[in-house]
Amino acid sequence: MSGTGTRDHVVIRSYLGPGDERSLADDVLDGLTRPFKEIPPKHFWDARGAELFDRICALDEYYPTRAERAILERRAPDLVGGAAELVEPGSGTAAKTRLLLRAMADGGTLRRYVPLDVTESMVRTTAAELVDELPGLRVHGIVGDFERHLRHVPAAGDGPRIVAFLGGTIGNFPPGSRRRLLRRMGALLRPGSDDRLLLGTDLVKDPAVLEAAYNDAEGLTAEFNLNLLHVLNRELDADFDVGGFEHVAFYDHEREWIELRLRATRAMDVHIAGLGLDVAFAAREEMRTELSAKFTRERLAADLAAAGLTLMDVLTDPGDRFALSLSARTDG
Repeated sequence: MSGTGTRDHVVIRSYLGPGDERSLADDVLDGLTRPFKEIPPKHFWDARGAELFDRICALDEYYPTRAERAILERRAPDLVGGAAELVEPGSGTAAKTRLLLRAMADGGTLRRYVPLDVTESMVRTTAAELVDELPGLRVHGIVGDFERHLRHVPAAGDGPRIVAFLGGTIGNFPPGSRRRLLRRMGALLRPGSDDRLLLGTDLVKDPAVLEAAYNDAEGLTAEFNLNLLHVLNRELDADFDVGGFEHVAFYDHEREWIELRLRATRAMDVHIAGLGLDVAFAAREEMRTELSAKFTRERLAADLAAAGLTLMDVLTDPGDRFALSLSARTDG
């Protein structure tokens, strides 16, 4: 762990050790030696992946980002009401979170923001911008992986705390992992307090709308999906023929989630030099790269209850496409 203060109101703590760059290698070794191949979606996010996703968010078909932002623009004061601190796992550039922070500042209650992200430069840049934008704000930045480093979030100060997990990211986890992560986030809330978990979830809707969001006419989502192979080639010295794979996205009606996959268009052998690993793909064999669960209020409440949380309120956009929910610790 290392720590430096970039200015009086900013402290940054890093919890990424020398072996943490092995995360991609470990995930690939595990995922590509299973009977059904898969790689976690967190490895989409190199610079090119982030650029492509920004373009995807502007597409007519891709509604989640706009729908969530619409709720934040209309209801931010209701969502943060009286909170003094906002903790954000997977904070990124805090683009949407700024609406919440400004609402807290306008209400005169904002004291501290705690962003947690794996990219140190992003944590530092965002912290510097926010303390300039919001006088009196203190930032305690954490450089780490929210699946492993939530325990390093500092104890809450005076006033209520909001833990915000936006963007529908919780849907990228299968049910068991999802509930474990919610339980860890719930542990950041104090029993018997006004602390709340603010959670973004995409909602179950017409499958045609869902599938269109992940199969856009411009092919940007396909390019985003295939970019994962460029990441593997670059970072692990692999020799994936990117042109030999095609993008697949479909809605699983039974599980109520979208799956993204990459399908081999022909039989091929791939050598991953960085791992000393050879992987065979049969013609039309698929590798899962993302799942994105869609929620009903009942599923949301059940997942929260299994994590020791009680659903307090659900706010949706005008089209009922996306939800932001508030929950509290059940033992409070």
